[in-house]
Amino acid sequence: MTTVPFADLTAMASQVWPEIKTRYLSCLLGAGYVGGEPVETFEREWAAYCGAGHAVGVGNGTDALELTLTALGIGPGDEVIVPSTTFIATAAAVVRAGATPRFADVSEETLLITPETLRAAMNPHVKAVIVVHLYGQTPDMTALLNFTDSAGILLIEDAAQAHGALWAGQRAGSFGEAACFSFYPGKNLGAFGDAGAVVTSRADVADRVRALANHGRAAGSHHAHQFVGTNSRLDTLQAIALSGKLAHLETWTDRRIALAGRYRDRLAGLGLTMLEVLPPARHVYHLFVVRVAERDRVQAELSARGVQTGVHYPVPCHQQPPLRRYATEALPVAERVAPELLSLPLFPHMTDEQVDTVCDALARVLPVGAPR
Repeated sequence: MTTVPFADLTAMASQVWPEIKTRYLSCLLGAGYVGGEPVETFEREWAAYCGAGHAVGVGNGTDALELTLTALGIGPGDEVIVPSTTFIATAAAVVRAGATPRFADVSEETLLITPETLRAAMNPHVKAVIVVHLYGQTPDMTALLNFTDSAGILLIEDAAQAHGALWAGQRAGSFGEAACFSFYPGKNLGAFGDAGAVVTSRADVADRVRALANHGRAAGSHHAHQFVGTNSRLDTLQAIALSGKLAHLETWTDRRIALAGRYRDRLAGLGLTMLEVLPPARHVYHLFVVRVAERDRVQAELSARGVQTGVHYPVPCHQQPPLRRYATEALPVAERVAPELLSLPLFPHMTDEQVDTVCDALARVLPVGAPR
């Protein structure tokens, strides 16, 4: 029997449903399923929340990445740096856009890309870098932007896990050329199904993404097509759900941060390593990830005690079979940490007592020894 679930999406849906029920059912029964005012409203709300000029709702976060790359003119002959410690979609979007991923290593303390690991991956063919705000924390955006500006390459944010994250008071989604968000149900801001968005302060990029995501249609026309595009639109029901949840995002984020603080207090001194939080960052804890020896055994024993956990991500991107041909060298940190990563339960409706249950169970099953 599960004592502590890894997540509880039902609790969030139940909280927001009374507030969106009328709008949702009106749309459902009125058959206005594609586009319309609810989508436009959410796009305005999300752009304002991120501190950017424009948001374009799309089908999912993976499409957001591919559409952004294409809108920025990145394709065959171009290379795009991506950290290897990320979900495969980051690199796969580069391949699907016709470009070549070039993998970078990450910081051992944060698992985020740094100017040093970015510099090590540079070559004359690199046109852009996708900076991943992994697990809910931005890397040093000041230093990274200084580097990309001096190197003359574009910076794209993969903010799929970082809704509301900050660097020095500035929100994820407002750095670089554009930012790509996923609203997969398990995200900090999750829809009732697949959904995503591209956020940018460049009107030209927003216009191209919108056209590309709508079969390449020219603005204001149904039959004239400016590009060879695809079909990746945010549907109306999901926009209603997202607007409803957005009203709760800050409260839910504060709770995530408080729960993470409790984890840090309770786990200090145990035989595991917690990832560091950079001082100017507001980590929004999409995931609370630790490093443990004997990860698979620890995970199995926690499961036997009723504690659900996850693993994000057990295989670095450059070692995934379809991407190995792009791996040009070893990435020691990404390779070393992958077998140790364990994601602990964390969700806004989690109780302090559930955190304590997880920590007590960990204390019983961790290998003997001090943290590294």
